[in-house]
Amino acid sequence: MISFVWAEDENHGIGLDGHLPWHLPADLHHFKEKTMGHPILMGRKTFASLPHLLPGRKHLILTHDKKLKVEYSQNDQVLIFANMQEIQEYLDAHKDEEICAIGGVSIFNFLKNQVDVLEKTEIYHSFKVDTFMPEINYEQFELVQREDFNADTKNKYDYSFLTYKRI
Repeated sequence: MISFVWAEDENHGIGLDGHLPWHLPADLHHFKEKTMGHPILMGRKTFASLPHLLPGRKHLILTHDKKLKVEYSQNDQVLIFANMQEIQEYLDAHKDEEICAIGGVSIFNFLKNQVDVLEKTEIYHSFKVDTFMPEINYEQFELVQREDFNADTKNKYDYSFLTYKRI
């Protein structure tokens, strides 16, 4: 099973200069809750944006960077893929396992016709961004859970957690 786990602003923005353009602790906690214990699939830039290897999750990384492959060759927590074909072979071999795709755009585009679950955080604010979430045909999905939150002392913006399942 493939899940997308991401946050976006009102204009579908997801990144600026390779990082999240906002700080929303509740979303970071939600991300951890949704991905813990599952492999997380990402591109090299998304991997580079992480502060460190995230505990409790295998990191599946798409990259042509040979140095990265050498650096993590002995690390059981990291698996490097050179192309989309290798990713597809991995996904086909792990159909019974939940794989969480966390970005970037090329990963989301590649998997948008295969994704089973969407775990989306909507942030009700417009940010300066340079990266946008690819268009998803929501008619193919059913909203099964929605939680709305107001800004507070720790989270500066109103936001919602939305879970969609493919129909």
